[in-house]
Amino acid sequence: MAGRPRFERTPDGRRLVVSRTVDADSDAVWDLLTDTIRWPDWGPSVSGVRARDRYIRAGTTGRVQVVGGPWIPFEVGTCRPYRWTWRVAGVPATAHRVEPRGADCLVAFEIPLVAAPYILVCDRALDRIDRLVARS
Repeated sequence: MAGRPRFERTPDGRRLVVSRTVDADSDAVWDLLTDTIRWPDWGPSVSGVRARDRYIRAGTTGRVQVVGGPWIPFEVGTCRPYRWTWRVAGVPATAHRVEPRGADCLVAFEIPLVAAPYILVCDRALDRIDRLVARS
């Protein structure tokens, strides 16, 4: 289970943050989070992705299909080591962050305040990420 959501000042302003420590190498987690082919593996609301780049970078564009819904355009805003942001249908969306901590790392989602209910989806995503990358 993820820690309690908390308010944080982020580079994108005040956000709700949900996070979890994962027993995995930070680079392995970062690869998972930036590989568009893998987004449906860990993102509970994502059923498909069509992107210009397999591994995102600032400016990557594409479409993401939400479960049971339409294809929606996205654009990655910032993408620097261990943090990326995006806009979905032109709206600022959840930022993704990995914090190296020696043998493990912290995985965090920064959620815009207007999307507070999305905390539940992010918590499930953290469960999936943990299962996908955790050391045996």
